[in-house]
Amino acid sequence: MAKCDLGYLCEVCGAEVEDITQSDLYLRFVLGEVEARYLMTAKERHLRCNPIVSQFIVDPGFKSPIVEGPFDKRLLDSAEVAQREERTTRAWRRLQEVRALGLPISAYPLDRMDD
Repeated sequence: MAKCDLGYLCEVCGAEVEDITQSDLYLRFVLGEVEARYLMTAKERHLRCNPIVSQFIVDPGFKSPIVEGPFDKRLLDSAEVAQREERTTRAWRRLQEVRALGLPISAYPLDRMDD
């Protein structure tokens, strides 16, 4: 199989990121942290392979990891954690629905006015 046929490979575990709903890259795009022009060239990871970000997803449909060490959200300011959880969870939920809505990729990111 040609390398281009493999899709996006996770830079952490090496397995294919089969769907954008599992994508750290697309979550960061929805959050407004990655510009659209970098989606084809930026490194990809599964959400589970980036626990520093995915620990802030708080939803019954997602098993949030526990992070040990200096990036553990339990060690951060509670107001900052609550804000980050709310925004990251909204972005994750948005990521779960965008393809089914048939939206153009330019409509994926959260509206900056929603911050």
